[in-house]
Amino acid sequence: MVEKLNIIKVGGGVVEDAASLASLLEQFARLDGRKMLVHGGGRLATSMAASLGIESKMVGGRRITDEQMLRVVTMVYGGLVNKNIVAGLQAKGVRAIGLTGADGDIIRSHRRPLKRVKMDDGTEQMVDFGFVGDVDKVDAQLLVSLIEGGQVPVVAPLTHDGEGHILNTNADTIASSVAQALAEHYDVTLTFCFEKAGVLRDADDDSSVIPLITEEQAAELIREGIISGGMIPKIENAFLAIHRGVRQVVITHSENIDGTKGTIIKEK
Repeated sequence: MVEKLNIIKVGGGVVEDAASLASLLEQFARLDGRKMLVHGGGRLATSMAASLGIESKMVGGRRITDEQMLRVVTMVYGGLVNKNIVAGLQAKGVRAIGLTGADGDIIRSHRRPLKRVKMDDGTEQMVDFGFVGDVDKVDAQLLVSLIEGGQVPVVAPLTHDGEGHILNTNADTIASSVAQALAEHYDVTLTFCFEKAGVLRDADDDSSVIPLITEEQAAELIREGIISGGMIPKIENAFLAIHRGVRQVVITHSENIDGTKGTIIKEK
């Protein structure tokens, strides 16, 4: 029988709020069985950058990372956020181990080439995202050895290129890539949790959760502008995971990481 694995991805809006993070960690600690956590921290990185006089630039829901911003995200993601989460889980009896993609060569990536991106006004332009990584491979066997050894990986959204360079990598992409790799070893459920109840038909109405989204419906919701900004890469990564062996993907509020509420992503 294939063992179940819960991969929880938590967004920056949750990790920067002490009460929300404490609640999330309490729920995560109570989850039975094998599990791991992937975290963001973009809002905290933006705040930290601003305090240092560094401007944050976003295109299509994704961060442009120059040399100064790379230093910030490395400190915030791999240090402040990751170790706070690890310490919080240790206090709840969880044997958490904090990792970036560079640790143990777990996640190798390449620097994203110039990419054509659709802008908010409908036009397209070529964008240089800077020190941003697109995932090439995940060492699933190393993660399996940690998990089977009783450790709970807590993964920060940083990867490396094998040539000494840290690369900022979208946390949703990391969660999806790790889920795909581990789907060969476990029955994987991937849960994207953040400060909303799920994918909302009306961004101002928390009760307007769309309970189920297929790939065809997602394309239409994007065309209508209902799915936009940072939700677009989340949806894209959800479908990549489904296509490559992940049993279930759920997008939900950080209070509901058991997957009983929120938006379920299905292929058809």
